Amino acid sequence: MTDYDPELEIIKAKKLLKMKKKITEEKPKPKTDRDLFIAQLVDRGTEVLAAVESQYPRETAIIVAKIVELIKNGELQSRISGGELLALFRSIGLRVRMNTKISIEEHGKLVSLSDRLKSKED
Repeated sequence: MTDYDPELEIIKAKKLLKMKKKITEEKPKPKTDRDLFIAQLVDRGTEVLAAVESQYPRETAIIVAKIVELIKNGELQSRISGGELLALFRSIGLRVRMNTKISIEEHGKLVSLSDRLKSKED
């Protein structure tokens, strides 16, 4: 026959409550379709996506949804680079403008071409 110890029961209840709380805190948030798409991007993919979304938000949402559908179905398993994403949007007729910056090495430092040309004029 076992003895009933109220202090031991209180300690067990506290530990159980602590474990339940920890489990509920650790539940990962469900990934949105956009999160799933971003996880497939490499190189400058997120930069290209941000540029396209700012210029063509409605069209981008539709295209991203279709790509996510392909990812979920397992038809698209490879990563998508920034260049490939840009080429995709341009191939369907969206003229995406990207900020470009040309840098050159000067005395061991990277200097933008515009800064270099300005210093040459002075």
